[in-house]
Amino acid sequence: MGGRTPGRVWRRAALTGRVAWGGLLLFAPGILLRPVGPTSTTALATLRVLGARHLTQTALTLRWPVPGVLVAGAAVDAVHALTALALAAADRRQRHAALADAAVATAWAVLGATTAHREEKL
Repeated sequence: MGGRTPGRVWRRAALTGRVAWGGLLLFAPGILLRPVGPTSTTALATLRVLGARHLTQTALTLRWPVPGVLVAGAAVDAVHALTALALAAADRRQRHAALADAAVATAWAVLGATTAHREEKL
């Protein structure tokens, strides 16, 4: 297959998706926020910071593409999901946005862990 093993294809797809998601959060957060919650200045800034975090996580994974880095990224995503659930429980106004954020963060955590598992098989 010339370097295009299923694990590497999986990793490339995950990283491409994370770059797209991070870019959207960083450069167009309102598009994502409007359907699920109030678009305050603080909320938009928070999404931009989150977008920068996703892009940084992608850069680190590209620099050190080993299962341990993928697992660490998945752990960061899992912690993010838990903090979003805490926000949903604590702030009724932000509940819908926080629950949507928790769902997305959980998906990233699962994708990261799955990708790490596939990388270990290489």
